[in-house]
Amino acid sequence: MVSTQDFPVISVTTVPPASVQTDLLCVPVFEGDSFADLAGLHHAAGRAIEQALAAGEFKTKLYELFITPLSGWGAPRLALIGAGPKAAFSTERLRRVATTAALAAKQRRVRRLALVLRGAGASASFIQASAEGLMLAAFNADTHKSADRTGPPAEEMIIVASGADATSSNAAVRRGWILGDSCNLARNLCNEPSNLLTPTIFAERAAEVGKAVGLAVDVLDQKKIEKLNMGLLMGIARGSAEPPRMIVLRHEPAGAPESPVLGLVGKGITFDTGGISIKPADGMERMKTDMSGGAAVIAAMRAIAMLNAPIKVIGVIPATENMPGGRAVKPGDVLTGASGKTVEVINTDAEGRLVLGDGLWYARQLGATHLVDVATLTGACVVALGKVASGLFGQPAAWSQVVERTALGAGDRVWPMPLYEEYIEQLRSDIADMTNTGGRPAGACTAAMFIKEFTGDLPWAHLDIAGTAWADEAKPWQAKGPTGVAVRTLAELAFTSSEW
Repeated sequence: MVSTQDFPVISVTTVPPASVQTDLLCVPVFEGDSFADLAGLHHAAGRAIEQALAAGEFKTKLYELFITPLSGWGAPRLALIGAGPKAAFSTERLRRVATTAALAAKQRRVRRLALVLRGAGASASFIQASAEGLMLAAFNADTHKSADRTGPPAEEMIIVASGADATSSNAAVRRGWILGDSCNLARNLCNEPSNLLTPTIFAERAAEVGKAVGLAVDVLDQKKIEKLNMGLLMGIARGSAEPPRMIVLRHEPAGAPESPVLGLVGKGITFDTGGISIKPADGMERMKTDMSGGAAVIAAMRAIAMLNAPIKVIGVIPATENMPGGRAVKPGDVLTGASGKTVEVINTDAEGRLVLGDGLWYARQLGATHLVDVATLTGACVVALGKVASGLFGQPAAWSQVVERTALGAGDRVWPMPLYEEYIEQLRSDIADMTNTGGRPAGACTAAMFIKEFTGDLPWAHLDIAGTAWADEAKPWQAKGPTGVAVRTLAELAFTSSEW
């Protein structure tokens, strides 16, 4: 396919791996692999594979890498990548194998690479996952460095899928390219320092992205936000010299039914000091990523438009900073949302749920029939699930299960969390409808219960991505930094309406 930037370009070929003209041939290797489907590979590698396996130099562990020269094949070098047990191989594992291959190629400044799909890898789902994984390696976090920058991604990437159907393969590559590239868009937004991504600039970037792919764009400024009585968003914005924005992106394809309408709402706090309830200094620089949910919605809306999802989709991103200025909301203050609900602010660092309250209300006013919100919301969710899974809350169970299936298929790990009625008792206020925090016990659950109050009993799911939006350390399949979590889930969800 033709890319919308200079590189990388990804294509599919069905020629034998030995004939592929490329700089680096990448091959997944399973435990106990006999390479029966790759005749001549041992000979072309000069028996280096057998020797490495025998010596324990290469143990075929997951994402382990072994590179050796090739002779007589179209590629001068071979990269073997550990893929674990063959019985456990999946699209998610293949996606990671593909990223591992492309990151290794980037580190070595390889211009062309080819990834060999083996066994069932010729299916459209495996080809799409491969394209996504290859694209994810194109992200660079060091865009503001003046020197010693990471090498560029390979300019050309080839997926070698013997027996694949040409038409479905090309469509799968295009879909994977768009989803991977959209993830990288979200990662780029999350990586920007807050002085270069204020709420105003965030809205401008969202508008540019939306207009480029044919989305309808509406950005509400402070006057419009005030006119709509969005007191929760305005309450958090008061402490900042930067004005808030409410970003709205609409996908309204010709012939789409009036219902369902998917509403995606993303937390867009471009910097979070915690406000008057200020955070510790250690690690506060990471609070530039508190708009990861908003970035995911923007990037997903881009993918939804480019892939022409068959239903109407609305993206809503309430954007502001949370700062401890002289006009900032204080613990004990009472705010009134656009829905009319009143909230006693106990902790100003529990601001994300407040802006989401007005965002969810507005998505409902715009006609959403099904809701999903995404937010780096609670440290409690990180304590519960660590850095490997996002928390999933939702109602009713059928809708939550659709989101769960979609997320797992898209490669975004989620884990269902409870919404027991007893949690609402922790949000009782003596002077308002509720408080904005229920304290430490079940913190992720009480935060979700707070958000639930603004959904109007519509089918709704909440993704707490506090632990998954940022990778603290690099892995073979993941660069350190923003991950682009939830982008693929939200985009793919727009194609599941037959299950709703």
